[in-house]
Order: sequence, then C-alpha cells, then structure tokens
Amino acid sequence: MIHTVIGTAGHIDHGKTSLVKALTGVDTDRLPEEKERGITIELGFAFMDAHTTIIDVPGHERFVKTMVAGVTSVDVALLVVAANDGIMPQSKEHLDILNLLGVQRGVIALNKIDLVDSEWADLIEDDLRVFTRGSFLENSAIIRVSANTGEGIKQLAEELYKFKNLESRFQTDGPFRMPIDRFFSIKGFGSVATGTVLSGKIENGTSLDVLPSRSSVRVRNLQVHGKQVEVISAGDRAAINIAGVDLDDVKRGNVLSEYKVFKTTQILDVRLKLVESCPVELSQRARVRLHVGTVEVLARIQLLECDILIAGGSAWAQLRLESPICVAWGDRFVIRRYSPALSIGGGVVLNPRPPIRRSIASDELSQFVDLESNYLDKAIKGLIASSKYSLWDQSELSSIFAHSLREIQFCLLKLES
Repeated sequence: MIHTVIGTAGHIDHGKTSLVKALTGVDTDRLPEEKERGITIELGFAFMDAHTTIIDVPGHERFVKTMVAGVTSVDVALLVVAANDGIMPQSKEHLDILNLLGVQRGVIALNKIDLVDSEWADLIEDDLRVFTRGSFLENSAIIRVSANTGEGIKQLAEELYKFKNLESRFQTDGPFRMPIDRFFSIKGFGSVATGTVLSGKIENGTSLDVLPSRSSVRVRNLQVHGKQVEVISAGDRAAINIAGVDLDDVKRGNVLSEYKVFKTTQILDVRLKLVESCPVELSQRARVRLHVGTVEVLARIQLLECDILIAGGSAWAQLRLESPICVAWGDRFVIRRYSPALSIGGGVVLNPRPPIRRSIASDELSQFVDLESNYLDKAIKGLIASSKYSLWDQSELSSIFAHSLREIQFCLLKLES
C-alpha cells in the first residue's frame, strides 16, 4: 500500500500540535524546551494509521528553516488557521513555501472554533477563500475544528483519509536516496537516521553513503511506523539503524544514498521564481539561503536571462553554493533572504552538475526548455545537448536524474530511434 505523508503548516500558536494530538493521540512536542515554552521547535512525527504519517512543523518565524525541512516530502498539506486570530504572517509564508515545493493537495483546518461565534467563523472562511485563491488550496475543504473540545476532528480525519492510496510521486525503481531530517542515538541500539525515502529501496545489510561526508555505513535495522521491516522503499517514512559512523559525523541535511551512486555539487542550474509578495528585487550575485531536501546552505545567484528579477518573476538561473550538497534533477527548493530571513522564492533543479555559466546563449535555450520538461527522455536530451565537452555514461545519468539504469537505457534507445 502507498504511504501518505501529511505535513502541518500555519502560524505559531494556531494549534497545529494540539490538532495532531487530537487526530493521533500523540504529543509531537517531545523536547523539554518545547514543553516549557509551549511551542514546537523541532520536527515532530505521529501516525494516523500504518500507512499515514503526520509531520508537525514549527510555526514561529525563527524556525521556518525547520518547517521547510519537514514539508519537503509531504503529499498532503494541513494548513491550520486559528479562528480567533485569522490569517497571520506565517500562514502566508508557509503557504508560499508549500506552493514553491509543488505540493498539490491539502485541507484547511479552521481551529479553535470554540472561541468564536458562527458569524465570525463565516468571515474567517471568506478570508481564507480569498487568501488561497490561485494556490493549490483554492478549492480545498475548510473544516471547522477544535482540538480542545474535539469538535470536527472526526470530519477532519475523514477528509485527510480521502488522500490515501494516491499515485506515488516517488521513484520506486531509482537508486536509493533519503534526506535525513533527524539523527540520534538510542542506548543499546545505536545510531538512527529518519526521513522520507525519495527513491529506490534497501534491505538490512545494505551499504550506504552519507553525503556530503562520503562516509560509508551499513544498515542494521529498518523501521516504518515503529515496526521492524525487512525492506523500505520510495515514499516510506522510515527509521534506519546504521553502523559505521559516529553521532557527531551525521546531521540533518545529510543524505543517505545508494553506495557509490550519487555525487555532491556546489553548482545548480535551476528555474527560479520569486513570490508575488517578495519585498525586494533580486540582483546578480545576491546571497540567499537555499533550502532543498532537509539541508540549508548559503548560495549566490547568477541570473542567466536578465540582471534583475522582480516579485512574481521567473527566470533560469545558476546557484553557486558555499557548501556541497546532494540533489537530483527535479528536486524542489526554496530560497530565503540572507538577512532578515524571509522566504522569497523557489523553484526546481534542472541540472545538478552544470558548467559555470554567466548567461544562456541563444543556441542553448532549447536545451533549458528540454531540461525543464516533465518527461525524462526530453530532459536527458537537454542535458546531453548542453554538455558540449562532456560525455555521460549511463550510471552518471542515473545519478543526475535519480532514475534506474533500466529507465535511463530505455530513454536513450528512444532518443536514438
């Protein structure tokens, strides 16, 4: 059965964690500081059933980078808005992030409905319809709930369950890749990495790389939803018990990947889009915070079609990173201002290993169009055409596109015919 990952979103103190507890019985605030301050700081995880995970993210503006790490791999968004507060700054920023990351399904929970009368709730619903216009949540259900009294919780759960068993967007046949969102040690058990598997599958005893450090580790045990399993595959929310690495050598943002398949990079060709509400123009060499997978890294932007990108605008660009990361074609990302930190745009990775560019020549335009295609064969054609002085073997293409060798070979044969 296909695994479904639900991610919360919304402003601080709008009741995301309380709502997750009402849905699952699990309090995802596990740290003493979270208990003391009454806010979520780290990612929390709960299970609605054996095939449905909820990732609870922080709502405070200081922890938006943690929120991005949590929602990168979600299938369904649960936007929580408090009825007594209405739409707030992080409501807007979180919705922008979800749109930029390509999330396409969701539900809106109008929480704390017990604190307002029905006329006020009607006004907030009207505001939400205007607020979500043009986004993936435009026609989504708005469920009035109270995590405190239990009102509407059953209806909300039923609405979320409608998204079960949808077609997976993950690459089951590709090489294994899992961005790490938590890494910790359990006494008597050893080191454990958790995350959502983006592609491929592994079993106990498999050797993996930890990127970008290139440490080699061995899988000792696998769990899905707290239960031991023999195999984990694309789309699973998994915990991997690994041997061969110290606790200090692995952190959130690292990637567990198939042994000697993926490589790291510090240059990306991308399609970049600024949100409509971006308060500044983006100029050449602008320094930004790049969020992709579960990693945050500083980067400089080289615009390839223009010298200035305005709010709502879109362009091909090259990102030059200050630290190496592991990504693949089609990965979604978010950029935030360097200071003050604010989500201003995002896009999709087109080529994770390009040559250094200052602009795009006229004869290269069609190559970028092909790389931006959703069709693997066209994207491979674009990559090969754009690499005038490079030869790519099939294993390299499998790494860049995070697809199996079988799929790469099929596409190459198709291009030859």
